[in-house]
Amino acid sequence: MLVDRLLGGARPPGYAVQPRNHNAVAAAVAQRRADWGVTLETVARNAQLGFLPVQHEQYDFVVPRARAGRPAVVAFKTLLQAPATRDALTRLGMTL
Repeated sequence: MLVDRLLGGARPPGYAVQPRNHNAVAAAVAQRRADWGVTLETVARNAQLGFLPVQHEQYDFVVPRARAGRPAVVAFKTLLQAPATRDALTRLGMTL
């Protein structure tokens, strides 16, 4: 949706080609199959590509209250709160 908004209705060559994930975008650019793409900064840097920020994104973890006590949900929340995880996410450029 962000790219569509920025293009303002334009459909440049390659518009219909939509990689499945951020790593696929970086691979397409690194392999010169694409001139540009929208990906995460850490993915671009890992692929040794340039990066220009377009827009800040916020990610939220949501779960139905009825499932909040499930072991997998509890484990994920515990992992997110662990200092090592928070440090790793910060090193990737995320703000918590």
